[in-house]
Amino acid sequence: MSPDLYQLAMAVLQPGFEGTTAPDWLRRALGEGLGGAVLFARNFPNDQLIAQMRAESPDVVLAIDEEGGAVTRLEATTGSSFPGNRALGVADDVNLTERVARQIARMLAEHDITLNYAPAVDVNANPANPVIGIRSFGPDPELVSRHTVAYVRGTQGAGVAACAKHFPGHGDTITDSHLALPTVHASREVLAERDLPPFRAAVAAGVRAIMCGHLLVPALDPELPATLSGAVLTGLLRDELGFDGMLVTDAIEMRAVAAQYPPGEIAVRALAAGADAICAGLVDEHGLHELRDAIVAAVRSGRLAEERLAQAAERVRALAGWYAEHATLREKAVADADPGAGLEAARAALTVTGAATLAEPPLVVEVNTRLNQAIDPATPTGITAALTALLPGTTRLRLDGQDPAAGLDLGAEPRPVVLVVHDAARHAWVRETVARAVRQRPDVIVVDTGVPDTPAGAAHLATHGLSRTSAQAAAERLTR
Repeated sequence: MSPDLYQLAMAVLQPGFEGTTAPDWLRRALGEGLGGAVLFARNFPNDQLIAQMRAESPDVVLAIDEEGGAVTRLEATTGSSFPGNRALGVADDVNLTERVARQIARMLAEHDITLNYAPAVDVNANPANPVIGIRSFGPDPELVSRHTVAYVRGTQGAGVAACAKHFPGHGDTITDSHLALPTVHASREVLAERDLPPFRAAVAAGVRAIMCGHLLVPALDPELPATLSGAVLTGLLRDELGFDGMLVTDAIEMRAVAAQYPPGEIAVRALAAGADAICAGLVDEHGLHELRDAIVAAVRSGRLAEERLAQAAERVRALAGWYAEHATLREKAVADADPGAGLEAARAALTVTGAATLAEPPLVVEVNTRLNQAIDPATPTGITAALTALLPGTTRLRLDGQDPAAGLDLGAEPRPVVLVVHDAARHAWVRETVARAVRQRPDVIVVDTGVPDTPAGAAHLATHGLSRTSAQAAAERLTR
């Protein structure tokens, strides 16, 4: 038994934590070989935290979900400066996608963050998907593949590691894995033609990390979710697709797996299946030690081969080494700012039906602005703020709860009305709210920040995503 077994167990853990400074227990853990950590909006704004962590362990893998669009941690309170994947796919300019990815990586490089848990390379094959949607480049595998390559190139060309997710593909689900275990009901042939090409493209592009999703895919493994399946993680991803980088789990507290097993058991099973790093979105010292001790106990009992654990730890160290070797790329990326990339992409993605110009401050009615579990609750839709900047006096009415507009009467409203909805294509009650508003106010302007439905209203704008720049592009179009 290796004398550094505890250190090996610590090396494969990537915990999230509370606070804008490094807790004492986290510093101790870094000194004991903790290999990584994941950062959230709750940890910012504060570079002191990262400096504290790097001081304890210069090679710690610091990861973050900075997809752009709806999923942002560094800009959660203002909205992202960059449109998300669907907007990039609608614009369909791979050079623009690469520029946006490079600028997001530039932001991470300024904070000394090792790894971006992006891009999401899921093919959004199911329009009813509650958690991927606008986080995907689109429903076409070839489009998703080419933008995946551009995103990986832009990120890693800036000296920050990219992470393609959620293997083997979260696009054809109707369940959010934060809440329950989704099942992908597709044949292996469909998976090979639809879901796997973007991952193959990412591997060919040299992506440094891949994140597995908490998904049951019976065609690949009828019993175990991908996170815990050797057939999926080792047989398919390693042996068939040839990926040899760091494989990280999605957060293990998500109900898709947490409803079945305790955290330590999930960690052991995932490592045995082929994962290299265990992402735990929020733990304390006790929780971290539980994970470590479960891994150590599994090795001692023979359930987890020490060689497999050592291999996983080495892949984590290899990613840290790659980051250390590419400091020059980060310096160049920080120096070469491209401040217009985000707004340029948002403008290119905007689709408009009808014609309407706001000549006076409107009433903005926000219908369903609480989105899904992957999106920080503080992230704003941004349309009201963007219109207020151009038309001072703009006011907002925010409706909460399903079918909140049942008693809404816009007919007597003297001001122009802008109705902001999200993912109307997924919600019958949102479509009915739009129809009701159009009946009451034929001149209503509808802005959809998600996957849009058939255009309705005097004018219909689809931003194809939530970001500060997407909102700005829409506001500009309505006031020009």
